[in-house]
Amino acid sequence: MRILIAPDKFKGTLTGQEAAAAMAEGALRVYPEAVVTALPIADGGEGTVEAAVAAGFSERLDSVVGPILKPVGAVWGFNEDSKVAVIETAQASGYLLSEPTVENSLRAHSYGSGQLVAAALDAGAVEIIIGLGGSAMTDGGTGALRALGLKLLDAQGNLVPLGGGSLVDVVSVDVTGLDPRLAGVKVRMAVDVDNVLHGPYGAAHVFGPQKGADAEAVELLDAGLRNLAAVVQTSMGIDINIPGAGAAGGFPSMFVACADATVERGFDLVAALIDLETHLDDADLVITGEGSLDVQSLSGKGPLGVADAAHVRGIPVVVVAGRITVTAEQLAEHGVVASVSATDVAGSGEAALAEAAKYTTLATAEALNGI
Repeated sequence: MRILIAPDKFKGTLTGQEAAAAMAEGALRVYPEAVVTALPIADGGEGTVEAAVAAGFSERLDSVVGPILKPVGAVWGFNEDSKVAVIETAQASGYLLSEPTVENSLRAHSYGSGQLVAAALDAGAVEIIIGLGGSAMTDGGTGALRALGLKLLDAQGNLVPLGGGSLVDVVSVDVTGLDPRLAGVKVRMAVDVDNVLHGPYGAAHVFGPQKGADAEAVELLDAGLRNLAAVVQTSMGIDINIPGAGAAGGFPSMFVACADATVERGFDLVAALIDLETHLDDADLVITGEGSLDVQSLSGKGPLGVADAAHVRGIPVVVVAGRITVTAEQLAEHGVVASVSATDVAGSGEAALAEAAKYTTLATAEALNGI
């Protein structure tokens, strides 16, 4: 029996690697002779670097400017052979690095993420994958590009302050100082949303309240993103109000304007990065899961992306999650033959959260005993 264990993180309790270890213990209790392979996955947001490192990328650490100007240590991954770098906005510009206040929602910026891009360029990267998600800012990616030499100017020719709250004052963009190395790399941005940059379905209106923005701040941030898009359209002839540009506070937009950059479905990008297909070809059974398996999961992100890829190969899939709010019939459409939640095994959500690894192990064993 060859078992591939490919979970996403259990947000707030277990990393992808920790979840995989707990599932492996449960699997070996039922199939002690099995050959188990752990392959954490991600949707392209938080956990993308971890998945890359687990797949063989070297782990690097740099001190960068956090979203509210405090220094933070940010981890990223690099493959010395392929010269591919993997970074996350959550590491350098994440919401966990900033209090979600109205003031911070306007001040937060992505400068530190740009510093990670610069570090990747320093390492000789020819391709940079940026996992978008878990961000604190709504600055259209301007902070990151400013770390790479972009200038945003107001009507007096002065640099506007960092942060989304200042974008309404931008009247011109100066790209003459951009790091020339940026032109020589491919930037691939992994997203799991298709929101545009501005408007009712844009970055500010949809995600701003999660970052501390009240109604007035949301309108200011949206006006800033709208203004930025207008300036870029006028001066550079590029439309940055495109599907996916609203991810991570609009982060992709200025990379689309200033670099050879694409916006891609996060799960597909990560699956290729970690060579999921090759691992599936060697598997007799797949175990996957995440913290909360719900209706959003059914769109093929994360665990059910794994399940779909296994299903087309005729490989049975077992799902283990912190909690499961979809039906067994819905999961069966994705090739899932058994599913158990840690919450059900523990008896309550509180107990499952308190001892996540323990109950994930027990849930895995229970699921496998049921097939």
